[in-house]
Amino acid sequence: MRTLIVTEFITLDGVIDSPGGGSHPRAGWTFKDVPFVEEAYEIKGREQLEAGAMLMGRVSYEEFAPVWPTMEEEFAEYNAMPKYVVSSTLTDPEWNNTQVLRSLDDVAKLKQSEGGNIIVHGSATLAQGLAAAGLVDRYHLLVFPILLGDGKRLFGGGDPYTRLDLVEHEAYSNGVTKAVFNVVR
Repeated sequence: MRTLIVTEFITLDGVIDSPGGGSHPRAGWTFKDVPFVEEAYEIKGREQLEAGAMLMGRVSYEEFAPVWPTMEEEFAEYNAMPKYVVSSTLTDPEWNNTQVLRSLDDVAKLKQSEGGNIIVHGSATLAQGLAAAGLVDRYHLLVFPILLGDGKRLFGGGDPYTRLDLVEHEAYSNGVTKAVFNVVR
């Protein structure tokens, strides 16, 4: 069985909305509001090397697909690997090697297939649905020392009780902390 990892830039109050740009009033908060410290992003490079597939919701797909293919140096592995979009409306994805999955049942089947880790970037609604369905195996969180108040959150109010085991953590000079949790089953 493949490991499904949800990876997020997240504020201390749980917001994951528009970390690099987007519609949130404070869009781009990861780079605008916190000094860049290279070692804080080591996990992002590792994720790309260890992933066998990328999974995303339609909204994140529509944000990533026009940009990531033009950044071949930064995202070579992601651009080459199989990508899956969970959507009931997307019909013809243009990003190379991308397939549409219609349901969380399809995601569960994907997890049963052969291959490396399945990595989920962004995709707040999808991440919440995956958690509720018991499909998330691990969380990779870079927690930023910011409170945004409003915005899309990783964990919704109706999330089921889930116990997590902290397996890796580190704090950086810019106040960002890395927290890697396995979901305890």
